[in-house]
Amino acid sequence: MKNLTRLLGSGLIALGLAAVAPASADVVDDIIARGELRVAVQTQGPPVSFIDKNGERTGFAIEVVKMMAADMGVELKLLDFDWKGLIPAVQSGKADFLAADMTPNAKRTLVLSFTEPYLYSDVVIYSKKTQSFVTWQDACVAGASIGAVQGSSNVGLLKKLCPDTEIKEFAGGGAAVAQAVAADRVDAGINDQASAAGYAIDYPEFHTLEGAPKRWPLSFATRPDETHLLRWMDNYFMLIRNDGRLDALADYWMRGPGWKADH
Repeated sequence: MKNLTRLLGSGLIALGLAAVAPASADVVDDIIARGELRVAVQTQGPPVSFIDKNGERTGFAIEVVKMMAADMGVELKLLDFDWKGLIPAVQSGKADFLAADMTPNAKRTLVLSFTEPYLYSDVVIYSKKTQSFVTWQDACVAGASIGAVQGSSNVGLLKKLCPDTEIKEFAGGGAAVAQAVAADRVDAGINDQASAAGYAIDYPEFHTLEGAPKRWPLSFATRPDETHLLRWMDNYFMLIRNDGRLDALADYWMRGPGWKADH
């Protein structure tokens, strides 16, 4: 009986130790060990991520993750995907996290864990000046059509706010939507304020309609079990917000079209 008690006790101790052991490897340790940070970014989505006129990838999210990698002391590997490919890239483990202007909505947070918002972005609707629209509500009527990035939160927003309007989704990012507006394949487009301001430079016939139907929180995201990486990113955003680097990047990239002259 004493031997049995001793054996059971040893087993319970072993179970207790197993219960506090890490359930899985820490991707932060993997990043440091491999010396490389792997980030999924959108192929074409100015001003957040895009190839500029010099053939270089840049944009708000790109410059943020460049700082992240430098402060980690590792190399940065950018993995290009269209919008629909960003989440699968993280889920599959190809990327450590995704860096985009993505809103942590209810469906996305079922499959990924999102950082606290790094920025809030006003959504606007834009059209050709030849349209009769003045406010964004003018475009949300029966008989009108609005283009949006395929799979974006703006699609759901339009379905809610503009139920009588035809909504057309386009792959290829916001640039594809702008091209559709320019070619009269849709009457208007929807995107963040900075993107719309940039399109107005590319297409002088565009103008932004009055009002902002929504202000979206924007976040980066990783796999649900990567709690260390998630906390690290939240802490990093806090640090660069505090030292002014985040606001400097946001002012340049996300609060006006100033970046267009350089890129």
